[in-house]
Amino acid sequence: MKIGIVCYPSYGGSGVVATELGKQLAKQGHKIHFISYEPPFRLEQYYENIYFHQVEVPTYPLFKFPPYSLVLTNKINELITEEDLDIIHAHYAIPHSLAAYLACEITKGTEVKLITTLHGTDITLVGGQSSFKNITRFSIGASDGVTAVSDSLRQDAIDRFDLSPKKVKRIYNFIDTTEYRRQKPEEPLQLTEGEEKIIIHISNFRDVKNIPDVIKIFSLINKEVSSKLVLVGDGPNRHSAKKLVDELDLADKVYFLGKQDNIIPLLSVSDLFLLPSEKESFGLVALEAMACEVPVVASNSGGLPEVVIDGVTGFLSDPGAIEEMAHNGIELLENVELHNQFAQNARHRVVTNFSAAEIVEEYQEYYQRLMNN
Repeated sequence: MKIGIVCYPSYGGSGVVATELGKQLAKQGHKIHFISYEPPFRLEQYYENIYFHQVEVPTYPLFKFPPYSLVLTNKINELITEEDLDIIHAHYAIPHSLAAYLACEITKGTEVKLITTLHGTDITLVGGQSSFKNITRFSIGASDGVTAVSDSLRQDAIDRFDLSPKKVKRIYNFIDTTEYRRQKPEEPLQLTEGEEKIIIHISNFRDVKNIPDVIKIFSLINKEVSSKLVLVGDGPNRHSAKKLVDELDLADKVYFLGKQDNIIPLLSVSDLFLLPSEKESFGLVALEAMACEVPVVASNSGGLPEVVIDGVTGFLSDPGAIEEMAHNGIELLENVELHNQFAQNARHRVVTNFSAAEIVEEYQEYYQRLMNN
C-alpha cells in the first residue's frame, strides 16, 4: 500500500506514534509518505520505503497568520495524484483530518481512503472548544475510518460528538519491544552517588502533567529513601518547576535534562517512573518505562488504567493524591523483592499486549478492510 501520514513533527505522543507506525509499516514493504512542516523528530535517518514531504507556508502581507491548513491541504492533494496514494492517515483531528478531507474532495474519483487517529487533546481540549467543536465533529464523521488510542478516549469521542460506537475503533499505542528494553549504558551515567535510587518523569511540562505534584511526591519519597529526580522534557511549566525545586531545597537532588531524543539509557538506570497527570488519553511514556522494567506510580485517570495494572506493574491513585503516591513509591523502592516482581510484570505486560508486531498488524488489517469496502 501507498500511505500518506499527516502528523505533527514535535516532541509528543501523537507525533511519536505516527512516526513509529510509519517506520514499522515501511519494514513491511509499504510506501510511506510523511507530510508535515518539519521532519518528525523520530525520523532521524534514512529509512527504506519512507519519504518526507515538507509543507512550506508562503509569507504574504495580506495574511495576518500563516495559512498552514490551506497549504497542507494542497500538499496532500498533490501527493494523492502524484504518488497514487491508497490511504491518508491523519494523526490528530485538527487541522490534519480536515485538511486531508478537503484534499480528498478536490481529488474526487480516486479510491483514496481517509483514516483519522484521535490521540487525546484533539478531543478533550481542542475539540471541546466552541471554535473547533463543529469542524472536529465534521472531520471525524467525514473520515472513512476513525481510531482512538484507548477505550477511554474512544468513549470520550463518542460522548462528546454523539458518534455511533461503530464509527470509532480502539487501536492501542505500541512500542518496539526489541528496542525498548533495559540496557546497560555504554558509559556510566553520573546521576547518583552510592546507593541512591533514580526516580524519573518525562513529559511536555504542561498543566495537565501536574509537574508540581511530581516534585512534591519526590520530596516526600526523598525523606525516606535516598534518591534523585530526573526530569526529562521541556514546556511552559519548566520555569515554575525549577522555582518549586529551589523553594523545597531540592536543587542538588533534581536534574532538569530538557528534551532527549533517546530516553532508553535514562529509563534503563531508573528505579521508578512518576506520572501523576490530571489525565492521560493513553500514557505512551508509561509504556516505554514499563518496557524498560521501571514500575510506574501514576494517576488512575483516562487511559492509564489500560496501561498500568494497579498492584501488578505499578500503583494507581486519584490525581492529586500526593501522599498516597509517595507512600506507594516508597514501598516499591524499599522492598527489593516487590520491586523486582513489578519490574518483570511490567515488561511482560508490554511485550504481550503492546508490541509493535501485534498492533501494527491491527492497523494493516484495518486499512485492508477499508480499502475492500
